[in-house]
Amino acid sequence: MIVRSFDDIENTDRHVRSASGTWESKRIVLAKEKVGFSLHETVLYAGTETSMWYANHIEAVLCTEGEAELTNDETGEKHWITPGTMYLLNGHEHHTLRPKTDFRCVCVFNPPVTGREDHDENGVYPLLTEEG
Repeated sequence: MIVRSFDDIENTDRHVRSASGTWESKRIVLAKEKVGFSLHETVLYAGTETSMWYANHIEAVLCTEGEAELTNDETGEKHWITPGTMYLLNGHEHHTLRPKTDFRCVCVFNPPVTGREDHDENGVYPLLTEEG
């Protein structure tokens, strides 16, 4: 059994801040736990724009606080995401999130991330693995 709090993660290597400065993420469960998924709490900052493409992962996102516009960059379709709304990137969609307010969400990734990932120039997380 693993029990872990946000306080345990604060300012450790599990507390990741993006190079772009548009988000931060507390990586609660990672690949090294060997449970088949990773679990994160992420905050995207109000007034920013983050373009992403999880070419190597499936991601489910549940908004717990704030509001943001989600755009499917492949179709132009837009969605307003508010607390209690989930979106699932089950087709590896290129997408952009534009938070109106600080946007807090819980994210699940499959395959799990290692905690070292950040978006590259295409918005992709590289497919990193844990040794052993």
